[in-house]
Amino acid sequence: MRNPKYHIYLTPDERRTVINSLIDLRNNLISQGRYTDNIDELLIKLTKARTKRIKVKEV
Repeated sequence: MRNPKYHIYLTPDERRTVINSLIDLRNNLISQGRYTDNIDELLIKLTKARTKRIKVKEV
């Protein structure tokens, strides 16, 4: 069975906050001597993801 794909739409500020939070989490795991493989993969996916501009209509 395939894993479903999820799409997340972030503003530039939210994207920056997520990346900084993941870097902080990675640094904490390194200081504890734990593996950071999953965090590294997620950071690579997030930084390589293309940005898409969408229009939001307000009602």
